[in-house]
Amino acid sequence: MKNIYQGSCLCGKVSFSVSGFSEQAANCYCTMCQKFHGAAFGTLVGVSGLIWNSGIELLKHYTADNGTVRTFCGECGSSLGFRVKDAPMEEMELAIATFNDDIPVTIDAQIYTKYRANWCQLASDLPAFDEGRT
Repeated sequence: MKNIYQGSCLCGKVSFSVSGFSEQAANCYCTMCQKFHGAAFGTLVGVSGLIWNSGIELLKHYTADNGTVRTFCGECGSSLGFRVKDAPMEEMELAIATFNDDIPVTIDAQIYTKYRANWCQLASDLPAFDEGRT
């Protein structure tokens, strides 16, 4: 039997499920992730089998100047996901903190670290890349 992992926004009106995860997940220190998540970094992971169980009509999207798309709940503002330019909704990376239970994901890198806030320290046990992974 295949595992299904559930997640939701802060208000619970948007909910989703996935059946799998990418093998790579990184803490991203780019300025867009900082602003979008209101934190030192964003942690997102690619997923498979994404299904929006409720609230798809509440999803709002912000397209940055570089064409990347950030998706959030229009009701509570929760940061939900990220897509590269022209990628369909099914190829969204989801914010791992939006999952309701433990998920089988291990953070394996720190990316875009040259944009790191001066008050934030990098994890010494993870490889760090000034930009994306090399």
